[in-house]
Amino acid sequence: MLILGIETATDRVGAALVDHGGVLAETHLRGGRRHAETLGPAIEFLMGQSGHTPEDLAAVAVDVGPGLFTGLRVGLAHGKAMAHALGIPMVGVPSLDLVAFPLRYTGRRVVSVIDARRGEVYWAIYRAVPGGVQRIDDYQISSPDDLASELTADPEPTLGVGDGAHRYADVLGEIGGFELADPALSHPSASSLVQLAHPRAMREEFVNQSEVEPIYLRRPDAEINWVTRHG
Repeated sequence: MLILGIETATDRVGAALVDHGGVLAETHLRGGRRHAETLGPAIEFLMGQSGHTPEDLAAVAVDVGPGLFTGLRVGLAHGKAMAHALGIPMVGVPSLDLVAFPLRYTGRRVVSVIDARRGEVYWAIYRAVPGGVQRIDDYQISSPDDLASELTADPEPTLGVGDGAHRYADVLGEIGGFELADPALSHPSASSLVQLAHPRAMREEFVNQSEVEPIYLRRPDAEINWVTRHG
């Protein structure tokens, strides 16, 4: 089963292919805010280099956020368009799960933290389980100070991962037993996306493209700015 993964929740644009043998190919580009211009060529390059065509795909996996509003919309729209045109189903995976997934072999508590801008972070707490990580609470948005208070209230050795954890290292680093993961793991990756999506697809945990919805947790910046200006 060949699956294409599309990852656009942050300032990077990523795509990956996976089949029963594992990840076949992956590409990541730092696109700034040029997600729409970058994603199509990235997928075309990936398919060409792997020797596959879109008609070979059995499903499309997408990162559903939380993350940058524009990036999420571009990735979801592109994934839905491909799934509709090819008549194949989709799998949606949250970005915080993708950031936590590379730490699936640690014995410590994992907090996945993505920079939400405006002095806030998206976050969730995980524990390693056989084959991956398990989220132990809801997806959250808060100030870094509130996250630090949450972790301090239940002290234990904690590994922080994600661009938000590194941006606010001065706040989170004050927590006893807290350590930052490798900065190379700071962004959700397309390879993690397809690795998490493939077993779900094998269990036929699909959804129709019309049922895939983004996880925002906060109103779009444009709406917040409008309300601020107009009261």
